[in-house]
Amino acid sequence: MNQQNEPKMVIGCDEWCAFPSLNIPAIKARVDSGAKTSSMHAINIVRFSRDDESWVSFEVHPLQKNRKVTVHCEAQLVDQRVIKSSSGDKESRPVIRVPLSLGGVSWEAEVTLTNRDSMGYRMLLGREAMNGRVLIDPEGLCLQGDRTKEALKELYPSSK
Repeated sequence: MNQQNEPKMVIGCDEWCAFPSLNIPAIKARVDSGAKTSSMHAINIVRFSRDDESWVSFEVHPLQKNRKVTVHCEAQLVDQRVIKSSSGDKESRPVIRVPLSLGGVSWEAEVTLTNRDSMGYRMLLGREAMNGRVLIDPEGLCLQGDRTKEALKELYPSSK
């Protein structure tokens, strides 16, 4: 958590996040203080056991409107939760806890995995991940730095 005397980071309604432990250097998130838990686009989700612990493997298309770039990920499974979407639908989702990087600062965040193909953003940044750390400027876009198409090509040079 943020220390009392540390200033909070100001973020916009869209921000570029990274998940270094998942080899995802950039994924654009919709900042949503109405959502409790963060969620990330994931497909081909498979549970498996490693050293008597529950893990999950999955694939992420980290760039909006781009299914060519695919990142294969593995993370320890920390929970399975029923999440109610904004449309009222309930879905049981795997939950992982991974380092999230935003604006040069990193912290652990819980993220649910679900297919977000029908959504505009590959990630939703929920309030649990932001509590005590950020202030939201709803007019701002990518206040912690934008990514050009050229920069994204450098971050994701090869496609599967």
